[in-house]
Amino acid sequence: MVPPTCPIVLDPAGTDIQAEARRVRDAGTAPVVELPGAVEARLVTDYSRIREVASDPRVSKDARKHWPRYIDGEIADDWPLHLWVSVNNMFTAYGDDHKRLRRLIAGAFTARRTEAMRPRVQKIADGLLDELAAVPYGEVVDLREAYAVALPACVISDLIGLPESARPAIRRVVDSVFHTAASPEEVQATTIAGYTLLHELVAQKRAEPGDDMASDLIAARDEDGSRLSEQELVDTLFLMLAAGHETTVNLIDQATYALLSHPEQLALIRGGEESWQAAVEEALRWQAPVANLPMRYAVEDIVVGDTLIKKGEAIVLGLAAAGRDPEQHGSDADRFDITRVTRDRHLSFGYGAHHCLGAPLARVEGVIALESLFTRFPDMALAVEGPPAHLASFIANGHDSLPVRLHRG
Repeated sequence: MVPPTCPIVLDPAGTDIQAEARRVRDAGTAPVVELPGAVEARLVTDYSRIREVASDPRVSKDARKHWPRYIDGEIADDWPLHLWVSVNNMFTAYGDDHKRLRRLIAGAFTARRTEAMRPRVQKIADGLLDELAAVPYGEVVDLREAYAVALPACVISDLIGLPESARPAIRRVVDSVFHTAASPEEVQATTIAGYTLLHELVAQKRAEPGDDMASDLIAARDEDGSRLSEQELVDTLFLMLAAGHETTVNLIDQATYALLSHPEQLALIRGGEESWQAAVEEALRWQAPVANLPMRYAVEDIVVGDTLIKKGEAIVLGLAAAGRDPEQHGSDADRFDITRVTRDRHLSFGYGAHHCLGAPLARVEGVIALESLFTRFPDMALAVEGPPAHLASFIANGHDSLPVRLHRG
């Protein structure tokens, strides 16, 4: 076991997420890890311990109240994870503030509204696949960029009411937020660009409201300021764009790669023995779209397993590690198997009070994306040997690109 005085230095570029997850798991229940900028935190990797921490009222997500290093000004504005702790929305809220902010957007993600969006998701997927069908035979396509990114980006942008003209710039901002190997200059530029774009969106929607989430939040803010501050309004839009985009992108990316690299699993679906939903759940387990989720803070001393986490210590949840926890999934947890009885036993959408509100929509997008893609291009094949390179991130768990040949007949 690694002594607590010798932190495990996490790779900022996330070169091998699963190998690093095994290394941290072998070091104990919640070993000390070093994040970029020599910031230390406890990293919890066991499925059961993550559920324990995520549901413990003595664990907060509010750095402004419960992280001494942030309160004392020790965390620089150009730290690569600064936006992950400085934003003022339900992602970083604690207690009653979290309930208040979550309630404001919960209505957009009810089961009824999610189902009502299914035709729109299908239409977007079909349009993107029409564009791919025009690619010359045999040409290599980056499926991540052309499909896995494009589909959820369009869905969440439509939901929020983001104008077409602003979408490329917002996409660059979101990519940079997840770039955990970013330079201080990139971090500062991302923060400025993100807030400039969002303040412009709010001003536009105030002048010309529409039938979208941004307009609804602005109305809640303007009708009763006690429900939502201006900063909370902007930061909530920031959260929706980032969370509603990256998680689903990596789900579609990883699930497509898994099925292409495990043709026997794809054959089970095509033969009617398993479902696309099964593939989505197993992909979520096998490669959690968010590998490591920052940050939480101990409000008081807590014991997690055999580890004492002291008041004020930062905590990161290893969601990718939880998906491969042998205590939950057995000795073959590293194997992609859509028939696995424990495939639903993952934490890819979090757990407890902060469980992702958009999880049902992400699942709908995942199923539609996979079924539509493999139906349109039944002979599609990977255009690279071995796994493609990973994104430069230990948070986002996806490929830098996903080269395929569509092999249209």
